[in-house]
Amino acid sequence: MSADLQLSAASEAIDFPYRAISRGAIVSIVFFVLALPGLLPTFAPLLVLALPGVIFAAFGLRAIKRYPAEFSGKNLALSGLIGCAGLFIGGFAQHTYTYLTEVPDGYERVQFFKLQAPDNGPDVPTETALAIDGDQVFLKGYIHPSSGSGMLRQFILVPDLGTCCFGGQPKSSDMIEVSLPAGNSVRAGMTKRKLAGTFKVNHVPQKKTDFDNALFYKMRVDQYK
Repeated sequence: MSADLQLSAASEAIDFPYRAISRGAIVSIVFFVLALPGLLPTFAPLLVLALPGVIFAAFGLRAIKRYPAEFSGKNLALSGLIGCAGLFIGGFAQHTYTYLTEVPDGYERVQFFKLQAPDNGPDVPTETALAIDGDQVFLKGYIHPSSGSGMLRQFILVPDLGTCCFGGQPKSSDMIEVSLPAGNSVRAGMTKRKLAGTFKVNHVPQKKTDFDNALFYKMRVDQYK
């Protein structure tokens, strides 16, 4: 290669140096994608992944500002910062609004875990369950796959996907036998259900086909989603 060509190549390398895309910018976008399903109620906890996305985007912008000759990706980092921050704030606001407005008038919110007997104790109805026997309540849970497939008018409600799909046979206090109004049905699946109706404690535990443990609880539903 001639001296002139070598000088030209060196000049081009100086004028157009290679700059690596900031890893912080890239990682922030990855966290944004991972947190995005958090907009759905079932996966709401994933919204917390947007917070490290904000942090990585900030570090990426800082690196780009301090070492502009070494790092690029400013627009990518800004997108990650704005996207993750907006996703966390907007998603949190959305779920908060839903939580504050989802209980129909005349019904009392009951957390499913208050119906579950402790793992280190006997599997019996809890004090909360006995206190709300006959009351109009609102609670959420998942349809156990053993309830059947297709459209269901009756099914077994369990508190979480672990109990539903990966926990084997649920305990008696992990299950509620649900009956919908005549002419109504829901499709079986992994969707979290919201139910409002009359909660009852069985005086005698009831056996149900495909379930090893008897059922303590039942619920006649008036409204559901």
